[in-house]
Amino acid sequence: MSQALTHLLALLNLEKIEEGLFRGQSEDLGLRQVFGGQVVGQALYAAKETVPTERLIHSFHSYFLRPGDSLKPIIYDVEVLRDGNSF
Repeated sequence: MSQALTHLLALLNLEKIEEGLFRGQSEDLGLRQVFGGQVVGQALYAAKETVPTERLIHSFHSYFLRPGDSLKPIIYDVEVLRDGNSF
């Protein structure tokens, strides 16, 4: 596995604080703000960690209302709104 891929996978691997609550770190790209793709990837990882492994992601939507601070950790709070057996 390449060093870049290993680094990316480590960045996406979040720390589980408690059930449904995760902490992610930011990559230093020389900017103060967080790269949006990183936030999306980490949010998907957090969501994936709250459902059984056989469940797959069908859709994901996000809005970036303000820039994130790359010097601070990002907390992901996953709330299950509905857990059905269909789309």
